[in-house]
Amino acid sequence: MSRTHANKLVLVAKNSKTAIGAFNVILLEHAEALISGAEKANLPVILQISENCVTYHQSLKPIALATIALAETSLVPVSVHLDHAESEELIKEALDLGFDSIMFDGSKLPFAENVATSARISDLCKSYGATLEVEIGEVGGKDGVHAPGIRTKPLEAKSFAEATGADLLAVAVGSSHAMTTRDATLDFQLIAEIAESVSVPLVLHGSSGVNDRDLQRAVRAGMSKINIATHLNHVFTDEIRKSLQANPELVDPRKYISLGRAAVSVETARLLRILNLSE
Repeated sequence: MSRTHANKLVLVAKNSKTAIGAFNVILLEHAEALISGAEKANLPVILQISENCVTYHQSLKPIALATIALAETSLVPVSVHLDHAESEELIKEALDLGFDSIMFDGSKLPFAENVATSARISDLCKSYGATLEVEIGEVGGKDGVHAPGIRTKPLEAKSFAEATGADLLAVAVGSSHAMTTRDATLDFQLIAEIAESVSVPLVLHGSSGVNDRDLQRAVRAGMSKINIATHLNHVFTDEIRKSLQANPELVDPRKYISLGRAAVSVETARLLRILNLSE
């Protein structure tokens, strides 16, 4: 079991008309919780380390090697993925460290430049045998593909996927990053139209803002990889905040961070079952 390439996991999900959860690692405890939750559900998971996370740690290697080590001992299939990378240098470093999956975020670039850069990075990833996810963005839009009102056009998605040679495609269908409420409005008809037009699996970003029922509707409409970060951070932080409020004398971080880790493990298992359409 243990390490498995993201593309293999997502294709299995696409063929079974389910989706795989892709959840973000910020601290080592997140990686532990995500794998623990996946093992509880007996379902695969994708662990994502974002460029923002690398900036926070001021380095990729320590958090990356720790996450990969955990993934390699997992009882279920796990992929380790670099998320929302804009730096080509960081992408190369991640591939050298053993990441099996990369998401290049060129959504802020003009369309033609996004295509050209994504195609170049696709060739690089193929040389490492790694999966590449790309994102089709708003031309010139500072918010990129995930400004709430932006929608991906099916024919543009098709031409973008074909021109870049990428394995996975993130599209804009109504979700938005960093939402702390689960009331995003998805365009399910558009998801179905894009899924019909594009041969590669589709990815839904900003899924923290989507409720359980609509996550399942998105999967049934054609989404195969679902990215969730903020929602799990909410779970983690809420549990720690509750513990510290109840026990203000606590000073040992192990005693409260472990509670956040346990809560994320439980919620990870629940979300994976939802995306597998088994709840």
